Amino acid sequence: MDSLLARLRGGRSSGGEPRHTPGKRVYCVGDIHGRLDLLLDLHAQIRADSEAFGGSLQVVYLGDYIDRGPDSRQVIDCLLAAPLTGFEAIYLLGNHEQAMLDFLDYPLEAAGWLTFGGLATLLSYGVRPRRLPTPEDLPDLAASLRERLPPGHLEFLLGCRLYHHEADYYFVHAGIRPGVALDAQDPDDQMWIRDEFTESGAAHGAVVVHGHTISPEPELLPNRIGIDTGACFTGLLTCLVLEGESRRLIQARGETGTTLDYDPLLA
Repeated sequence: MDSLLARLRGGRSSGGEPRHTPGKRVYCVGDIHGRLDLLLDLHAQIRADSEAFGGSLQVVYLGDYIDRGPDSRQVIDCLLAAPLTGFEAIYLLGNHEQAMLDFLDYPLEAAGWLTFGGLATLLSYGVRPRRLPTPEDLPDLAASLRERLPPGHLEFLLGCRLYHHEADYYFVHAGIRPGVALDAQDPDDQMWIRDEFTESGAAHGAVVVHGHTISPEPELLPNRIGIDTGACFTGLLTCLVLEGESRRLIQARGETGTTLDYDPLLA
């Protein structure tokens, strides 16, 4: 814990403490993956934490709202209800949302989505395959999902941003390609990159706040902050709070092991 607190106080490797916009407090939420229980808990904590703050409030969601956990549809319903009154809300696009959108348009080419969480999302929308899907089933599954997907949900998914850059912080789902300017990043890298980014010690021109790559505890490094603590597996959903030069964490804890990646009901 001491080492984690020390990293929370850390600055950029180029010198000086990274700062966020004066008079603003930002709550950045990691990968939710269908864990409505944890999201509701975290929202309650954020409301309580922000109650006495007199400045502007912003919440940034890092994407991966769906898949693996049991409540993908309900998570989107919750976010669409704008549960944090008075907050500017920014929703980033995760690789799981992009995979779902690809499946809707190209079910054969994007069938891999069903193997890393998509089956749980189908169930949450009331699409229940009668057996383990075969290639012949895929167009019908995509059509059933599109039929059951509320228009507001599709609009929400299509409206998610790839990144948000403000002050000394760059918020993105997966990360960036080191050595490439922040304004020239490839969308595939922003949603999917892993080792090339997480293993790099390079300065990126801003502190990159990201999810996507699970770690047992938040990773607070000079060039990046990773807050995907594997909510769908560990029961731990993490929120990073930024205000001026300060950084701190809020976390929601719940039951572990609720992932539905390989649900026997689909056999």
